[in-house]
Amino acid sequence: MRFEDTTADVWLPLPADEIEGLPAPGGSGLNYRFWDGGPEFPADPARCAFYVVPYMKGSEIAVRPLAAMTSVRVVQTLSAGIDHVTPGIDSLPPGVALCNAKGVHEASTAELTLALILASLRGIPGFVRGQDAEEWRAGFYPSLADKSVLIVGYGSIGAAIEDRLAPFECARVARVARSARTTERGPVHALTDLPALLPEADVVVLSTPLTPATTGLADAGFLARMKDGALLVNVARGPVVDTSALLKEVGSGRITAALDVTDPEPLPAGHPLWHAPGVLISPHVGGSTSAFMPRAKRLIAAQVRRFAAGEEPANVLLTTG
Repeated sequence: MRFEDTTADVWLPLPADEIEGLPAPGGSGLNYRFWDGGPEFPADPARCAFYVVPYMKGSEIAVRPLAAMTSVRVVQTLSAGIDHVTPGIDSLPPGVALCNAKGVHEASTAELTLALILASLRGIPGFVRGQDAEEWRAGFYPSLADKSVLIVGYGSIGAAIEDRLAPFECARVARVARSARTTERGPVHALTDLPALLPEADVVVLSTPLTPATTGLADAGFLARMKDGALLVNVARGPVVDTSALLKEVGSGRITAALDVTDPEPLPAGHPLWHAPGVLISPHVGGSTSAFMPRAKRLIAAQVRRFAAGEEPANVLLTTG
C-alpha cells in the first residue's frame, strides 16, 4: 500500500510533534499536515495519502475533504464506529482502506458501561437529587450480583464489558453478535436468537456498531420482549434504539434505561427523554477520558509506520471497490 509518488501528505488531527513514534518527515516520504476540522484545509487534499479523521467533530466535517482526496489510500477514524465517515465513502477512489480505532476505546467505554449499570441499579441519580434536597433516601435497591446480563454487540468493546462484569457475581452473561461463534468465555449467539434471549435478561447492554442491520434494532418489539424491571443500557449509537418506543416503555415504568447516546444527539432542550422516569443520560462520553489520547497517539503512529513501510494497516473494516 506504499504511495508511489516521492512524497505524500498525512493529515493528522494533532500536531505531528505531539505524536511519538511517527516516521521522520521528509526521509520517510511523508509530509505531516495538521487539520482538526477547521474551515481551511492545511494543503491540497489531492496530495493526501493517509487521512486521520478529526475526533468527535461530526459527520459533516469528517467527510468534507473526502471527495477531493483523489490519492488517499487509508482513512483512519479515532472512533470505534465509522458511521460518521460512511456517507463519504462513495466519493473515494477504489482500494482505500477504512480503519477504526480498535484498541483505543474499549477500556473507557466498558468503564462507563459498568458505571451506568451500577448507578441505575443502585439508585445513584436519586441519591444525588436527595443530597441536593437534603433528603435521606434510604431503602433497598437492586444489585448487579445474581443478575443476568445480555451483551448485544460482542466485538472488542463487548468483550471488554464482560471482562469488567466478571467480579460482580452475575448469574449469567449472554453474548450476541451478527453471527454465531464460540469464545473462551462461551458461545456468542446470532442476532436471530435475540427474541429468545431478551426475556431472560435483567440488564441488556447495546454495544453494536451502527449499520443498516442495527438501526432501530431496539424497536417496540425488542423492548416489549424485555422482562419487567429490566435495564436497557445503550453505549452504541443513538439510532440503535427507537426513541419513541423507548419513551413508551419507560413511561409505563416497566423498564428503565441508561443512555450514553441518544437519538437525536445532542439531546435538545425540552426533549422528553430528559425527564423520562427511570432514565439516566450521559452525554456520549464513553470514550472521552484520560485514556483516549495516549492510546489514540499510539494507534496513529503504528498505522502510519505500517503505511510508510508498505504494509497493510490494522483494523480495516472495509476497502472501497
